[in-house]
Amino acid sequence: MFGLENDIFLLLAVCIFAACLFEFINGFHDTANAVATVIYTNSLKPAQAVLWSGMMNFIGVITGGVGVGMSIVNLLPVDLLIDQNVYHSIAMVLAMLCSAIIWNFGTWYFGLPSSSSHTLIGAIMGVGLGYAMLPENASGAAAINWDKVKEIFTGLFIAPLIGFTLAVILMFILRVSVSKDVRNQIFSEPKKNQPPPGWIRTTLISTCTLVSFFHGKNDGQKGIGLVMLILIGILPSYFAITGLDDLKKIQPDLVQIQSIVSRIDTTHLGADERNHIRGINENLAVLMPVSQGISPDTTKKLHLRAAILQISTNTKKLLKDESVKMSSKDREDLSVLATKEEKGIRAAIDFAPFWVILMISLSLGMGTMIGWKRIVVTVGEKIGKSHLTYAQGASAELVAAITIGLASGFKLPVSTTHTLSSGIAGSMVASKGIKNLQSKTIKNIGVAWILTLPVSILLSAGLFLLFRAML
Repeated sequence: MFGLENDIFLLLAVCIFAACLFEFINGFHDTANAVATVIYTNSLKPAQAVLWSGMMNFIGVITGGVGVGMSIVNLLPVDLLIDQNVYHSIAMVLAMLCSAIIWNFGTWYFGLPSSSSHTLIGAIMGVGLGYAMLPENASGAAAINWDKVKEIFTGLFIAPLIGFTLAVILMFILRVSVSKDVRNQIFSEPKKNQPPPGWIRTTLISTCTLVSFFHGKNDGQKGIGLVMLILIGILPSYFAITGLDDLKKIQPDLVQIQSIVSRIDTTHLGADERNHIRGINENLAVLMPVSQGISPDTTKKLHLRAAILQISTNTKKLLKDESVKMSSKDREDLSVLATKEEKGIRAAIDFAPFWVILMISLSLGMGTMIGWKRIVVTVGEKIGKSHLTYAQGASAELVAAITIGLASGFKLPVSTTHTLSSGIAGSMVASKGIKNLQSKTIKNIGVAWILTLPVSILLSAGLFLLFRAML
């Protein structure tokens, strides 16, 4: 297949399988949060809930695009993404996959709602850290795209705060806006083996549907990004960039970028700004003949990918610099054409084949149907001292769905686990105050939240250096 040597093909198969395994574990680890309330409140039987949630996850991934996935890919810098040594690429993806799977499975085993998003991002950062430690790498910490790290962690850290706050507000609104009879119904604890009233059941199933769907749109894309990292690293001539016909589509964008950059007054610019402009023009010169069909050779796709990434990087730096004068329209157009994921020239590299999307969605959907019980018990009974009520379950899931949906719209990966868990905690505090939280569970979740990044970073960095030495 593809003329690969047998050992490289075997390693590729192992990497793809490991990526599917990660997404499978993500399914029963993270998606258990989505089904926790409907199972715990007897709105759906466990088999029905996980099957329904799995289907919604599947649809979410299929319809979600690849923007969040590309945010994951772009955590790593250009140099690491275009490493010509295929064995170095294999070491990179194996280290990420192994460290992410180990931590994800371990936290699931102990019933801790830990974040697969934090785990995967930490694993990717660990690879960057390991790369920075290599003797042949002189760039040091630049082996991590810190601008993208800051952007992603804005979403990861703010989402739980939003979940907690919105849950408190929503619980307050419910208490003051509904009648006494309705309030007595929705603020009661589920009765054992007895489904709730029909309208409450419908509400809970609806919120479960929304969380599952938006989880697929957000978390599923992370798996897509992971597989694309594997394919770009091991099969760059097929997956580093789209085909020649798609490259022709970005030719007008390249012309427009060239036109906007040419209008920048360079008279008063410093050396750095001039270098950014020079870098954009040099890489436009690489891409233009290919996009026009003059030089149809796309076998060196890594070089073409690097050219697009360099244009994007240099453009971002130009747009941040206040000394670079251009009209507001030119600034806006240049930002969309050169820096926005899945837009303009980035559309040629921010893509995923349908079979990758289908494979990840199936892995996530099947994983949802297994291993849900440990997390459901934690969410339903161990976050608060009182058991979960109908209002608390619906409020937490609704704010989680809204938060995850908004994050997906902004192409930011967020943690379903932490967003929903913080929503449950907020609903518990809204009911009976801060003392209604079980300190032991909150402590365990907090410890897992704090440890996930450093552990996954160090584990991934160590494995990367080990695999680089072996391969």
